[in-house]
Amino acid sequence: MNSCIIIGAGMAGLSAAHELAKHSWEVTLLDKGRGVGGRMATRRIDNTRADHGAQYFSVRTPEFRQLIERLEAEGIVEAWDLEEAGIEHPRYFGTNGMSTIPKYLAKDLNIKLQERATLIESEEKGCQVTTEAGSTYSADAVILTIPAPQAAILLQDSQLPLNEAGEHAFAAIVYQPCLAVLALLKEPSKVPAPGLVKFEEGDIATVTDNQQKGIAPEQPTVTIHASPEFSLANLEGDLKQAGQKLLDQLTDWIPAENVGEYQVHRWRYSLADMRSPEPFAALNTPFPLLMGGDGFGMGNVEGAFQSGLQMARFLESSI
Repeated sequence: MNSCIIIGAGMAGLSAAHELAKHSWEVTLLDKGRGVGGRMATRRIDNTRADHGAQYFSVRTPEFRQLIERLEAEGIVEAWDLEEAGIEHPRYFGTNGMSTIPKYLAKDLNIKLQERATLIESEEKGCQVTTEAGSTYSADAVILTIPAPQAAILLQDSQLPLNEAGEHAFAAIVYQPCLAVLALLKEPSKVPAPGLVKFEEGDIATVTDNQQKGIAPEQPTVTIHASPEFSLANLEGDLKQAGQKLLDQLTDWIPAENVGEYQVHRWRYSLADMRSPEPFAALNTPFPLLMGGDGFGMGNVEGAFQSGLQMARFLESSI
């Protein structure tokens, strides 16, 4: 039986794992976090919710559409009409938060959480991955789906040289950070329907009313995503203070007296606004090692899914 270690249990890693498992591969996913999904993230605040990563996603490719139609039939996702917000084509979201989608995909997969990969080494029959906790995992191949800057450090520490494809991929990918403010409200916000507003300039990129969206029926919450410029300037500073600066700019929609509490989350690699054009890169290593994720191809949620799928199909055809 062929085997693969996938580093990163976001959308790309889960997509690759599903495809390989379907073809009887033994797959182990390693993720440094406490949960799966990466930026497909939902946080509980008291008895309610707020999506603090990706707010919605597109569905354009046949393979991804097939998955989303299945999830829609099961009530896990639904369409969000955002035409009033200037987004013409349909977008989708998790009905109980975006994290429900990766959690659904994670079912029946062998996932090791809070396992940060620190070393990838060649073995006589494949490779071995060592984690920060000292655990070791062996397999025939490795798929890397973590952000490119983190992948670069891991490859350097592992003394695995890049080939031309790898160098081009790293040179092409540029991430922007994002600060996300999650505010618990005492009363519904005054954010205009349909509950999402995008800003073309200034400190704020988007404001989302999670109650209007439908994931916070018990008590209203809003998610504020800062612009890349504001996020970069405040990334290493006082996050609470940065969050207050953003809230202070939205008092017409979110009066100060309406804010019960708020949290600020730091996404260092939120948006790959410059991506490698190919869906993945195959590195020149003694064992198969592929690198992909939302920094490749289409980008965003659907692009990450496609990147994982294409990496899995490449392994299936080459081993």
